[in-house]
Amino acid sequence: LAALERQVFDFLGYQWAPILANFLHIIIVILGLFGTIQYRPRYIVVYAIWTAVWVTWNIFIICFYLEVGGLSKDSELLTFNISRHQSWWSENGPGCVRKEASMSGIKGLDNHSYVSVIGCALEYRYIEVMHSSFQILIALVGFVYACYVVSVFTEEEDSFDFIGGFDPFPLYHVNEKPTNLLFKQTYL
Repeated sequence: LAALERQVFDFLGYQWAPILANFLHIIIVILGLFGTIQYRPRYIVVYAIWTAVWVTWNIFIICFYLEVGGLSKDSELLTFNISRHQSWWSENGPGCVRKEASMSGIKGLDNHSYVSVIGCALEYRYIEVMHSSFQILIALVGFVYACYVVSVFTEEEDSFDFIGGFDPFPLYHVNEKPTNLLFKQTYL
């Protein structure tokens, strides 16, 4: 649900790199859930590996919005240099007042307007950092759960004796009862 919520807000902001990452994340989460329901440890291992990639992606997003290491939140990196869009939260955050001023006097920009945002209770970059931090927390919990489920599934596989079932007897056990007793009818 948190990934779907994040996907919606990235779509509203036309953030193409996060949209693709969120889409892939949703697919892998579904695959992990399917693996858990269908007792498929390989699918769960794929999910566990993906959580490491997902944590790395979210750390990058945090560094991007906090402008760590030469990254700039004003760059077009997350939109693949296709558009000048930013996070949806930059104009629609809590308490933000959006003001538009038309640019009708400038040739070629008649349909465009200048947008200024004032009065935000919380800067949009901190909202994005909180989203990513929450995703990291969920991914770490998911990783621990995936490791636990894989260990339980593989433990169950090791204890099952595919020929004899759950018999405590050896694989090629010889019956101690004569065969005529095995076929004798029982009456209640």
